[in-house]
Amino acid sequence: MTQNDEFLQKLRIANPIDSVVGSYVNIIKRGHNYVCSCPFHSEKTPSCTIYTDTQNFYCFGCGAGGDVITFIMKIENLTFPEAIKKLAQRAGIEVPEYKGDNSAAKTKTRIYEINRVAANFFYMNLVKGEDKRGVQYFIKRKLSPQTIKKYGLGYSPESWDSLYRFLSSKGFTDSEMIDAWLCARSTKTGRLFDLFRGRVMFPIIDLRGNIIGFGGRVLDDSKPKYLNTGTTPVFDKGNNLFSMNFAKDSPEKRLILAEGYMDVIAVNQAGFENVVATLGTAITPNQARLIGHYANEVIIAYDSDGAGQNASQKAINHFSAVGISTRIIRMEGAKDPDEYIKKFGSGKFKMLLEGSFDANNFMLDKCEKDLDLSTEQGKIEYLKRAVKVLSKIDSKIEREVYISRTVKKCDISPDVLKSHIDAEITKAHKIEKKMEWNNITSASYAPDKINPDASQHPKESKAEEIIINFLMRHPENVVQIAEKAPKELFVTSFNLRVYSSLIKYMSVNDNFTVSMLSEEFSTEEVGRISGIDAKNKEIDINDDVFADCVATLQNYHKSPHLKEGNDLSNEDLLNLFRSKSEKP
Repeated sequence: MTQNDEFLQKLRIANPIDSVVGSYVNIIKRGHNYVCSCPFHSEKTPSCTIYTDTQNFYCFGCGAGGDVITFIMKIENLTFPEAIKKLAQRAGIEVPEYKGDNSAAKTKTRIYEINRVAANFFYMNLVKGEDKRGVQYFIKRKLSPQTIKKYGLGYSPESWDSLYRFLSSKGFTDSEMIDAWLCARSTKTGRLFDLFRGRVMFPIIDLRGNIIGFGGRVLDDSKPKYLNTGTTPVFDKGNNLFSMNFAKDSPEKRLILAEGYMDVIAVNQAGFENVVATLGTAITPNQARLIGHYANEVIIAYDSDGAGQNASQKAINHFSAVGISTRIIRMEGAKDPDEYIKKFGSGKFKMLLEGSFDANNFMLDKCEKDLDLSTEQGKIEYLKRAVKVLSKIDSKIEREVYISRTVKKCDISPDVLKSHIDAEITKAHKIEKKMEWNNITSASYAPDKINPDASQHPKESKAEEIIINFLMRHPENVVQIAEKAPKELFVTSFNLRVYSSLIKYMSVNDNFTVSMLSEEFSTEEVGRISGIDAKNKEIDINDDVFADCVATLQNYHKSPHLKEGNDLSNEDLLNLFRSKSEKP
């Protein structure tokens, strides 16, 4: 075992996977293992299992899987070395010099650096540049010099290539500027030009303090009003939140969700660190899950216009799906938090937060819009709308409270309202079940992007997976297994890659774990490898089953044009292999 392997083994022991996963989501003991709602996709029934014996996890819903290092890489969007560093800090362990060749990590490091240099360019251009429109805009918006510096705000010149020339002088290549989404190549001239021009600039910073992208706002009526960094190796606008780097350190277990950059900055300047915003889009499930790591309550402070209220309803649904309670503020006399604070001050805004309405009351009040409840027709329409809201409240106790509130408003029997709510819930369950079935059936026809050869060779692919699983269960016998099942027998390219890598790592390491594959396989591929183990845990893969799988691959190569058995279903194949494992 190398020094690095010894360190990784020490790191895993110091970071038990149930403890690490449990710091992000609520885990439930089930036998020797734990289960939890998967942090990588929205679900109501836990489908993610944490295996304490192998110190791995696997989600049967979305296919995410791996060990504690893989988990941190995926949930924090980190490279392998970054995940190692984070886990080492968590356990108080010193990290030895990393000697791996990780091109993805190098690319991310360069983008972090070019973003840092670009942010400094924008900031210096704001405070010392000849064009004063940027700083005048921020002064007009009542931002203090301290706030401008805190957020690293800047201004991008009108010039087509001023940033390009500056970055070139600092040694950055054209491809690095394109990868960072700071410049693009002209289809007419072939030359690079700046993507951000004539805009006030808002650096977007991740939880570790790295500048991962930018938002830019025009100072006139040109379109688009806001321009955000596109997807890069370090940035995805659906997975990050503006000002989360400050909000995460707030002692409060609740966050304020605002609609835009300036709203967030104004609220933060008024003394509320626990404020964030999405990055030009409606809130996504991934952003809701990220917020769930730091807060158990969210106060939505969206604009009071129609678009803001519609966005509030979508946000409520996402937060409900991940178990976050939601409250909503009602601003009167101002269209957004920035304007409200300027008009009435931070003290009144704090009172607004404290007097916020819970989401269910807000939704029920919305049901009354444009209705006259003094008329029978108004009451009927109100109750129809209310039934849809009440049916989405999972807690029976909470639902009873809101049912009581609703029947008083319309003077009807609670039993009548409950019967309609129950019918709506039953209807929703049927639709949900139908959607699940459609997803299952459509998935069976969807192409397998990870192992596309499997659809052409289902029998051989299943045999390969069981051989891989047999090797994962008996790494101490890697030499003998490799001799009996030489990798040349493998038919599908992905399984061949997996098997070859397992042999390589197990031959030189006594404590193999799937995260060792992280430099050769994507996190999705590592999840598939973990799934090979998780899905076959109940099968007794003994020597006879192993030999039968080897024979299956040998027969394929003896008669490559004969594909007997390839029309068997996965269940038929499993039954075939199970029969080989039964004791006489």
